Amino acid sequence: MWVPRYSDLSQPVYLMIADALEQDIGNGRLAAGDRLPTLKELAESLNVTPGTIGRAYDEAAKRGLVVGEVGRGTFVQQQASVSASSARPGPVPSESDQVDLSIIKPHDAHTADWLRSAINELAESPDLAQVLDYVTEGGHATHKQAGAAWIQRWLPEARWQQVVLTSGAQHGLLVAISSLSKSDDVILCESFCYPGIISLAHSMGRRLRGVAMDEHGLIPEALRAACREHRPALLVCVATHQNPTNSIMPRERREAIAQIAREFDLFIIDDDIYGFLEPAPDYKPLAAYAPERSVYLTSLSKSVLPALRIGYLYAPPQTLSRLSSMVRSSVWMPSPLMAQLASNLINSGKADQLIQVQQNEAAARQQMAREILGQYNIRSQPNSFHIWLELPEPWTSDEFANLARNNGVTVVSGSQFLPERTSATCGVRIALMTPSRQELSFALTKLASLLDSPEPRLFY
Repeated sequence: MWVPRYSDLSQPVYLMIADALEQDIGNGRLAAGDRLPTLKELAESLNVTPGTIGRAYDEAAKRGLVVGEVGRGTFVQQQASVSASSARPGPVPSESDQVDLSIIKPHDAHTADWLRSAINELAESPDLAQVLDYVTEGGHATHKQAGAAWIQRWLPEARWQQVVLTSGAQHGLLVAISSLSKSDDVILCESFCYPGIISLAHSMGRRLRGVAMDEHGLIPEALRAACREHRPALLVCVATHQNPTNSIMPRERREAIAQIAREFDLFIIDDDIYGFLEPAPDYKPLAAYAPERSVYLTSLSKSVLPALRIGYLYAPPQTLSRLSSMVRSSVWMPSPLMAQLASNLINSGKADQLIQVQQNEAAARQQMAREILGQYNIRSQPNSFHIWLELPEPWTSDEFANLARNNGVTVVSGSQFLPERTSATCGVRIALMTPSRQELSFALTKLASLLDSPEPRLFY
């Protein structure tokens, strides 16, 4: 079994292991195709945690030294040339044994290279000067046109004149809720919903009410009953890859919800932040069924890069002035520099290529989750960034999330997704894209072992 020989003891352990790998590949001690020890094997040999080994292998993969194959292991990759002095990230101040499975975001492998190229292109653009100053109300037409091109993947008839730029999807939610409702209005959402909606509604003095769901998402009959009881101003809904339950609403249900919205004069905020995860546009957005009373919301933060804080609202003409005014009141303008970068990625086709990369990565991680947690009731989609784990008795959501955190894995308790804290929940959301595949495998295996604990409360 390969065991690293450290050279620079001043660095964190995971970097010392990655350096040792690089040196041993360079001096011939390791050859292309050699299988490396498993996380557990090497962790036991070095008296460190498997998470540390996972970080080391992930760092080695970023340097192009190794490649991981699901179900087979980690192997030395064929090298054109390897230099122990090649550029690499510097050491971090400290290490953490916590594997974070709490944040839904794209995997960061290779995104730095894509972004570096896009930034270089932006810096060399002859139009750079126009994005370094204030912009007129609503932003540059070219940025709206790029946003329309992005939205046309799902709403083919989208016109750029009906696009409003925002500083990301969360800002888009704030703009839409503020513009289309007033203090003390009732806003409806799914009975499990994205926590950002909960915080926004509470901070703006709106009354949030959850509508019952099943495995296909929000139930139309429950929506009709809620409309009769509350006379709401808005419905905020995630119809595709719902967060956290992963449900996808079938066409008939989308049509029914649109009809109910017309019946009760209800406006819809169609949060389609995860629509890109479907390989083909098999599902029309909710906004396609009620375009006259829907604001369609999307962004690039989940599909391309979290730091790319540009979102797009597509709205009916009668709402555009209110939405634009709220953008101006809240942030004055989304960064035109950021908007230009987003536009370049969209117009060049690089955003589409990054989507394909993320879909493929998500599919591999979903397969891993099914292999490790398949004996439990999990809700997933083939290309989703997360799973929803329904806990077996006698677990509760908070109980299991706390135990997982105490054992080095961070997941999100189902209680965080309740718009109304009326009952206990028995589920947790597990995001799959943040760690390396090796770290993910270790973390999911750890969660499976905790689920098998015979007396949960004894371990809490």
